[in-house]
Amino acid sequence: MLRFLTLLVAFALTSAASVSAVEPIKVGIIGLDNYQAVAFTELFHNPKATGDLAGIKVVVAFQAGSADIAESVRELPKWVEAIQKLGVEVIDSPEAVLKRVDAVLLMSLDGRAHLEQLKPILKAGKPVYIGRPLAASLTDAVEIFRLAAEYKTPIFTCSQHRFSPGFIGMRKHDEVGDVLGADVYGGCPREPHHPDLFWHGIHGVETLYTIMGPGCVSVTRTATETADVVTGVWKDDRVGTYRGIRKGAPKYSATVFGTKGVSTAGIYGHGIPVKGIVPLNDKYMGYEATAIEIAKFFKTRKPPVSAEETIELFAFMEAAEESKRQNGAAVKLETVRVKATKR
Repeated sequence: MLRFLTLLVAFALTSAASVSAVEPIKVGIIGLDNYQAVAFTELFHNPKATGDLAGIKVVVAFQAGSADIAESVRELPKWVEAIQKLGVEVIDSPEAVLKRVDAVLLMSLDGRAHLEQLKPILKAGKPVYIGRPLAASLTDAVEIFRLAAEYKTPIFTCSQHRFSPGFIGMRKHDEVGDVLGADVYGGCPREPHHPDLFWHGIHGVETLYTIMGPGCVSVTRTATETADVVTGVWKDDRVGTYRGIRKGAPKYSATVFGTKGVSTAGIYGHGIPVKGIVPLNDKYMGYEATAIEIAKFFKTRKPPVSAEETIELFAFMEAAEESKRQNGAAVKLETVRVKATKR
C-alpha cells in the first residue's frame, strides 16, 4: 500500500509539472495606435485568467502608426507606454516580431495598411487576428482572404460588438424567436482616408450581421451630415437597417423583430446601460468576449467568423457607398463584389 501511495504521489507531481511546463502561445502585436491592443493584452495577462483566456502571452510589439490619421498620431505614444507597462517588449520591425511569436494581433488603426502588413504574416503561416477595419476597400478585403487561402494561414477579424451577449444573444432569444428584422444604430464619425462606413460605422454594420446573419442581396442608403440610414434586403425578404449617428448622442443598440416578440438589444453608451431601459440582453462584455474568441482561434486555428460572411459585410458597406454615389438607388451586393474581384 505504501509503495502504491508513493507511486500515486509521484505521478501526481509529474503530471502537475507537465501541465505547468506547457509553454503559452506567444503572441506579437503589430500596431499600437489602437486601445484594443492594450485591452486584449490586459485580459491575456490577467493572473486570474482561466479557461480559454489562459495560456496566451503577448511578448513583443511593433508600433506602426499612420502620420496622416489624427487619431493614430494622438493615441500611439499613450498605448506604447501602456503596453510596455504590461511587460511587452516594443521592438523595431514587424519582421522581428514574426521571428519570436506563434500568432499575431494586427491592431493598427489604418485599414489601408493592412494588406501590405499582412503579406509577410500570411506567408509565415502565423494565425492572425486583424482589428477593425480589416481593410479600407472591398477590393483589399477580397485580396486579403485570397492570400490567406493561398498560404493556408487562418485569419479572423471582427468588431468587438460581434460576441457581446447583448447582440449575439438575440439570434436565438426565447422572447424574440426567429429574427425577422433588425434596426441597428451607433456612432459613425468619418475619417477622410476611409469610406464613410468602413471607419467606425463598421461596428454597427457588424452588429446588424451578428443579429441577422448573412444573406443580404441589395442595399439602399440615405446620407446627410446628421446621419446615414442604410437599408438591406435579405434573400428571404427580411429587412435590416443601420442608422449611423453623426450628430447627437452616439449610443449603440438595436431593435430586433422576431416571430415571438420585439425587443431592444444590448443598449449601452461606452459600456454603460442607458438609464431607465432594461433590454433583454444588456451585458456588453465586448473586449472580454472577443478576447476569448481570439484565444480559442489561436489555440485551434479555426476562425469563428467565416471569410464569406466577412466579405459579404464589406460588400454591404461598398454597396452603401455606391448607393450614395447614385443618390440612394438600390445596389446589389453581387455587383460590387464582382467589380472588386476583377480589379
